[in-house]
Amino acid sequence: MTDTESGAPDIVWFRDDLRLADHPALDAAIASGRPLVCLFVLEDGTERRPFGAAARWWLDNSLAALDADLRRLGGRLILRRGDPRHQLPEIAASLGAAGLHFNRRYDRAGADIDDAVAAELRRQGVAVTGHPGWLLFEPGAIRTKTGGPFRVFTPFWKAHRPHLVPRAALRHRPMTAAFFGGDIASEPLAALDLRPRHPDWSGGLAASWTPGEAGAKARLLAFLDNGLPRYAAERDHPAVGATSRLSPHLRFGEIAVARVVHEVMKAASSEAAEKFLAEIGWREFAWHLLAGFPDLASANFQTGFDRFPWRTDEAAFAAWTAGRTGYPIVDAGMRELWQTGVMHNRARMVAASFLVKHLMIDWRRGKQWFWDTLVDADFASNPFGWQWVAGTGADAAPYFRIFNPVAQGEKFDADGAYVRRYVPEIAGLPDRFIHRPWDAPSPPAGYPPPIVEHDAARRRALAAFAERR
Repeated sequence: MTDTESGAPDIVWFRDDLRLADHPALDAAIASGRPLVCLFVLEDGTERRPFGAAARWWLDNSLAALDADLRRLGGRLILRRGDPRHQLPEIAASLGAAGLHFNRRYDRAGADIDDAVAAELRRQGVAVTGHPGWLLFEPGAIRTKTGGPFRVFTPFWKAHRPHLVPRAALRHRPMTAAFFGGDIASEPLAALDLRPRHPDWSGGLAASWTPGEAGAKARLLAFLDNGLPRYAAERDHPAVGATSRLSPHLRFGEIAVARVVHEVMKAASSEAAEKFLAEIGWREFAWHLLAGFPDLASANFQTGFDRFPWRTDEAAFAAWTAGRTGYPIVDAGMRELWQTGVMHNRARMVAASFLVKHLMIDWRRGKQWFWDTLVDADFASNPFGWQWVAGTGADAAPYFRIFNPVAQGEKFDADGAYVRRYVPEIAGLPDRFIHRPWDAPSPPAGYPPPIVEHDAARRRALAAFAERR
């Protein structure tokens, strides 16, 4: 009797790919003709870094959306928590599973867990297949002319961009109730304890986002209609809303990056499309770098920075996290992050540069704060971005690039609309003082003066970086 005839199911192990469309592992399981068991394991007690608080809120909502989508098709999402190296073998044995399908992961801890699960299930006689579903290109598939990995973005993207072509949906057949099977217990979603309580600080997140596959599709359509035509010209202006806001949906795999690229390339062949595709390329580059340098989140890519004289200044760090540095563009960005779980990319660069260069606080502390507060923080892009700003990473910003927060605000938020939205204490100032409130005839009460003076902080940072070199 074949597995199909016996009713032995295939397990589809969902992770950072909480969607039904354009899902290689799910598509392969459907094609097998065997019943499906759709599984998510919250990986407690493993070496893999746990989700930050904001990402846990998103995950709770995304899992609920995926389960609702499956139930409309006659299935459900099985939820478990614990170490997959224990959970998966037990579940497979209890089901008499024929196969396991998952989309591959590229962080070291995740890949090691996947390898261990695969080895044990194969020992049990279960067929295990990992699929490429997270990136556009598998790490190492395209290499430098000397056969090595890319360390600089421009040649990386120049080598990969010609292979980027629109492609159709990956799934070939619709799902129906006939595809589901397997009688197995599930943890209730509330038991995963993902939502904040006492207090529930997530109101701003809920007002800003619609997690789930439907929300991701709606966000992409809105960007194609309204944001993409303006992307090249306006993406650096945080008040304008010309960015895609797809990053958390991509972080949780609620929409495939291949689908986003397909729709953007289909919608426009223009400077705007190329600018956006290059940003997707940055995400890709970060993951390729992580695959070759697994300690990206904890160690300087450029080891010459290992003895850099980072400062310990808890009062300054607290002011930065609270959006109380006295520099409006920095504070607006940090408050946007706290309220909505994201920060506009221009503000991210300015705020991050301020921490590591004006305050000379270790980039790893900023990376940790972003990990806990960003809904889109992932294993590669978060440390990659911080190392880029700090000058410690591959293809890093040059050490002498120190953003002037006043000049950045005046250039990219000239009328102060972004600052006024998130720093209401100074909203009444005229435009000419909105980014330098200390120069106003009557500086507003309740807003702090700058915690460091820009020119002095710049000289200090340049001296430290020059000595390191």
